[in-house]
Parts: sequence; C-alpha cells; structure tokens
Amino acid sequence: MIGLEYILHLYDVKHIELAELLGIKKQNINLWIKGKQGIPKKYLPVLEERFHVSGNYFSKELTEIEKLEIQSIKLKEELKPVIERHQEEFSVGEENKMVQKAIYDQEPVNKLEREIEKAKLIDTFSKGLHQVDEHPYLESYKLLVEILDKAQGEPLLHKTIEALAHYFEVLPNWVSKGEEQDEFEEEIFEVFDDHNY
Repeated sequence: MIGLEYILHLYDVKHIELAELLGIKKQNINLWIKGKQGIPKKYLPVLEERFHVSGNYFSKELTEIEKLEIQSIKLKEELKPVIERHQEEFSVGEENKMVQKAIYDQEPVNKLEREIEKAKLIDTFSKGLHQVDEHPYLESYKLLVEILDKAQGEPLLHKTIEALAHYFEVLPNWVSKGEEQDEFEEEIFEVFDDHNY
C-alpha cells in the first residue's frame, strides 16, 4: 500500500479533506494514491506538518515495519508520552552496536516500540535465511528455531548466546552482564578456540 493511502486511512482523513488542505482537486489525490502521478515536492512540507510523518513515507510502498513506525508516530503525537528512563540495548543492523532505548510512561507506546523491534528482528532473520536458494546452514536455522521455542527462558542459552556474540565480535568487549558472565565466557572461549576450524 502506498504511504499516502495508509496514512490517510490511519488518521481517518478523507481525500476531499486533504484536497481542500492542499488547495487542489480530489482527483489529484486519487492519482497519487494509484501511483499514476507522483506527489509534487511542494506539497510534502504540508503533508509532513499535518501528519508529523517524514516526506519519504508518502510516495512509497510501505513495508510492515514502516506501517508500525507511522503508527508509533501517530500514537506519540496523540499521547504525548514522557521518557521515564533510557535502557541500554543491543541494536541489530548494518552496524551492530549498543544504543540507548527510550522507555516511556505510556505502556501503549512501549508496546508498539516492542512490536517494531520484533518486526525488525523477523525481517533480519528472514533476509539471512533467504540469502541463497539452497542455504548451506538451513539445519542450523532449524535447530536455532527449535532451541528458541523450547529453551528461550533458560539462562544457559542466554549466557551462551552472549558468549558467542563476544567471541565473533558482534558485541563490543566492554558490554558485559557481570563477573559471572565474564568467567563463563573465559571458560567457553577455551573450548571454542580448541575446536575452531
């Protein structure tokens, strides 16, 4: 779905209302939504101000993640949440790093932010799985899914994953859950080094 159509639906704005705001005919809005005409750049600042959404969202086909991001923008505009604190978290992406994530005083906002994070993880996992037709490590993906399904609450799993993240330099060395984790990693790294082919 094209961004403008999704945004108008989400904000419950009729085509005629937007046409009046922009001083154009309703048919122009229909042409933009159907992709028969691009949205002229001169209207983007008005759209951005009205919906508080970046102009790059309006003319493109939206992904599910982008739809959630727009919902988050709308919800934050409506609820005006206050940041209660920041929490340091690992960020998955082109540059894996630790980031300060805002925790809001409004649970609906925090819930939507978690949904965005989960959608991004699913997207990243899916892209990794679909990199090649016959994935050479498909069995490893299957095992990983089974382990996550059956043992995701097990401390040993989390300690081992964090150790692997340090071993393969996905997590910076200074990120640590404490002395117990550091000792665990020292011991497991010896095993990794002994069996690193």
